[in-house]
Amino acid sequence: MGGSFLITLREGLEAGLIVAIILAYLRSTNQRRHFRTVLVAALAAVAVSLVVGAAIFGIAGEFEGRGAEAFEGLAMLAAVGVLSWMIVWMKRQSAGIKKSLEHEMAEAIGMGSVLALALIPFSAILREGLETAVFLFAATRTSTPLESTIGATAGIIVAIGLTWGIYSGGYRVNLRVFFNVTGILLIFFAAGLLIHGIHELQEAALLPISIEHVWDINYIVDDGSGVGLWLKALLGYNGNPSLLEVVAYPLYLVLAFWYFIAMRPAAPAVAPTSVPAAARVRLAERETDPPIAE
Repeated sequence: MGGSFLITLREGLEAGLIVAIILAYLRSTNQRRHFRTVLVAALAAVAVSLVVGAAIFGIAGEFEGRGAEAFEGLAMLAAVGVLSWMIVWMKRQSAGIKKSLEHEMAEAIGMGSVLALALIPFSAILREGLETAVFLFAATRTSTPLESTIGATAGIIVAIGLTWGIYSGGYRVNLRVFFNVTGILLIFFAAGLLIHGIHELQEAALLPISIEHVWDINYIVDDGSGVGLWLKALLGYNGNPSLLEVVAYPLYLVLAFWYFIAMRPAAPAVAPTSVPAAARVRLAERETDPPIAE
């Protein structure tokens, strides 16, 4: 449940902030008439993400035995790769994402194309949605469906609340701190997905097992129930790991944290604070600018 909550909270807030930044820019440049285009594009991206997510779960249900274990293992390793990239990308780009979006919006408005305008929120939200679909599939393999559903729903609700509060000006959230803290937690979550994926691939006989159980402390903290199950879902706890799992977990953490700490955010891109000159000329020529051309 903890992993699902963390995923939808972070991904949901990222998606919400993208929409909030775009709407705030349109509001500040007197382009409110494009609100509907942005919202429709965002909802379309969410719908596509839901379809892809349903397809992933549906395909997984077609496999049995070692085939199912292999599919889950490969899906988890893919999730680790995407999750690691997302953590790195957000830390590097967070400082300039606002200016970058504003620059893209200014260019789209200057072009006078509704398609160019709609593609900005659609592509950004679709990326977040597809990431969420992959992550949630991986997260549900380490906890019960009910716990995953509750956690994911709670994360979405909190993300929507924070987004609305930030957009309306009621909340002041230090986003750099938020993304750094959630990034650290997600590194642990990714490490857990990594060893769980390794475990599934070993069960499917796709990876060698030199030592099946380096230790077994399930009699102390059982990874199949209670606190152990929660730790398994969030941090990848395994009461009886194989040798490869024991090696992979700390190795991933060391490499991930070294890169996370050493990496510096990219310098913010220079972007206009209003619509481009071409658009300003059109606005000056006409008291009421016509809608963007279909």
